[in-house]
Amino acid sequence: MSHSHTTPTPTSPEDMARQRRALRLMIITLIPIAVWTLGALIIMWPGDVKPHISENLGQYSVPGLTVQTGRITQVGAINCDGVPGSSNAPGAEHDTCGRASVELLDGPEIGQTVDDITLKATDFESGVSEGQQVKLFRIPMEGMEPQYQFSEFERGVPLLLFTLLFIGAVVAVARWRGLMAIVGLGWAFFVMVYFMFPALVTGANPVMVGLVGGSAIMFVVLYAAHGFSARTTTALLGTLFGLITAAILGWIATKWAHLTGVASEDDMILAAAAPDLNMTSIVICGIMLAGLGVLNDVTITQASAVWELAADNPDGKHIFSRAMRIGRDHIASTVYTIAFAIAGATLGTLVLLSIYQRPLLEVLQTEQFSQEIVRTLIGSVGLVAAVPLTTAIGVAVVSASKKSRGEISMAADGQATSAPGDELIDKSRYDH
Repeated sequence: MSHSHTTPTPTSPEDMARQRRALRLMIITLIPIAVWTLGALIIMWPGDVKPHISENLGQYSVPGLTVQTGRITQVGAINCDGVPGSSNAPGAEHDTCGRASVELLDGPEIGQTVDDITLKATDFESGVSEGQQVKLFRIPMEGMEPQYQFSEFERGVPLLLFTLLFIGAVVAVARWRGLMAIVGLGWAFFVMVYFMFPALVTGANPVMVGLVGGSAIMFVVLYAAHGFSARTTTALLGTLFGLITAAILGWIATKWAHLTGVASEDDMILAAAAPDLNMTSIVICGIMLAGLGVLNDVTITQASAVWELAADNPDGKHIFSRAMRIGRDHIASTVYTIAFAIAGATLGTLVLLSIYQRPLLEVLQTEQFSQEIVRTLIGSVGLVAAVPLTTAIGVAVVSASKKSRGEISMAADGQATSAPGDELIDKSRYDH
C-alpha cells in the first residue's frame, strides 16, 4: 500500500486541456456546496457567548481572580494530610506532597515572595525544582492580603520548542507543500475554536455545526496542502460524502445507544458551565471530527490512484477495479490506525478496563467506553464508504472529460478505445 500523492506535471497542452475540462466538471458540483458552506458559516457564526455561560465556574468564578506567573525559590517535601486535592484512596497515606516559596514575576505584587504554596502529590512527584516557573491563582480578599494557590506548571517554553520542531521538520521534508499543510491546520483550529465550539455552547444543532465546520475546514485544508487540481477536487467530494455519512450515523448511534455525553467529572463541569449546551452535541460533533484527518488521507490516495491508472488504461471499469484494490489495502491499514489513535488519546480511560472487577462486556457498555467505541466504529464506516465513492467520482470525471472532446471513439463491437497518447494527469505542486 502506498500513501504517496506525487503527481507528474502535464507534459503537453493536450494534458493541460484535459485537466481543465475535468476541473470544470467538478466545479459545477462544488460551487453549490461551497456557497452553502460559506452562507451557513456566516449565518450560524456565534456572537457573544457570555450569556450562554453560567457564572458558577468553580474557582474561576471568584470575582477578581487572576493567574500570575512565579518562580520557585525554595521547595521541600511534606505530608499530604490536609493538602487540598489530595487523594483519600487506600495507599495515599504514603504519598509525598510539597511546600514551596514562589517569587512573583508579574501582577500587583511583582517581586514579592509568597510562602506556603502547597503542591499535591502528583504535582510534587512529577519533579519540582528551584528556579522552575509555575502559575498561581491570585484570589483577592476584602480587607486582607490576597491569597495565592498553585495552579499549573509553566509549560510555554517546551510547548513552543516542540511546535517549532514540528514545523521545521515538516517544512524541511515536505517544503512548500508542508508549509501550506500547516497553514491549513491553523485554519482548522481557527474554525473549531471560534465557530464550532462557541456554536455548540449556544445550543446550535450539532449536525449542522459539524457539517458546516467540517466542510469549511476541508475546503481550505485539501486545496492548501494538495493544490487546486482535479484529483484534489475528487478527494474533496469523497471526503464530504464521508463526513455526511459520519453525521447521519453519529446522530442515529447517539440517540439509539442513549449516549448522554456525561461520562466524567469534566463532562459534568462542562454541563454546569454551559446550560444551553446539549451534551449529546459533544458526542455527535466528536464523531464527525474524529475521522476528518484520516478521510483526507484515504480520499487523496484514491483520487491519485485513479489518475495514475487512467494514464495506462482509459477503460473506466478497469480503472475502478484496480483502484479499489489499492483502496482495500488502504482501508485495512487505516481502520486500525483510527483505533490506535483513539486508544492513545484515551489511554487513561482504557486502563480502567484492567482495574474494574466487572465482566468485560458489561464495562464496555458503560457511557465512558461506549462513546469511544461508537466514535471508532462510525469513523471507520465513513472511511470505508468514502473509498468507493471517491474512486467512482474519479473514474466518472476521467471518462467525462475525455468524452466531452470526443477523445474516446466507439469501435464496431461497442468497446471504448482511446486516442493515441490520451492521458489525464493533474498539474499540481506535488513535486516541489
